[in-house]
Amino acid sequence: MARKPPRVCGCGKLVPSGTRCACQKKRDAERKARFDQKRPNSSARGYSGTWDRAREAFLRTYPFCRRCGEPAKVVDHIKPHRGNSDLFWDKSNWQPLCTSCHSGAKQREERRSTEGT
Repeated sequence: MARKPPRVCGCGKLVPSGTRCACQKKRDAERKARFDQKRPNSSARGYSGTWDRAREAFLRTYPFCRRCGEPAKVVDHIKPHRGNSDLFWDKSNWQPLCTSCHSGAKQREERRSTEGT
C-alpha cells in the first residue's frame, strides 16, 4: 500500500504523514487551556446529583450507543443546551452514546457547527 509523503509544517519542519508537528500540538494545548479557563465547572453547567440519577435511569432504558451499538456510557444532548435548562432536561433531546462516539465524531460535529456561526 502506498504511503503519503511527509509534509512541511507551517513552522518549516518536515512532518510524517498522519502526525502533528510539535508546534501544532503545543498550539492546540494552549488553545484548550484558554477555553477551559473560561468554561464553568460541571455543576455550574447543570451536571448535578439529579442529573447523575436521570442519566443512570436513561442508560438503563437505552443501554446501547445510538451510533455504533456498543454499550452506552454517555447521555448526550443532541442539540447542545448551552445553559438552557429546558433543553438540558428535555429527554427527547437526549441520546445514548459510547464514550468513543461522544468524544470523537459528536464533538467534531459540534465544533464544525459552531465554527460556521
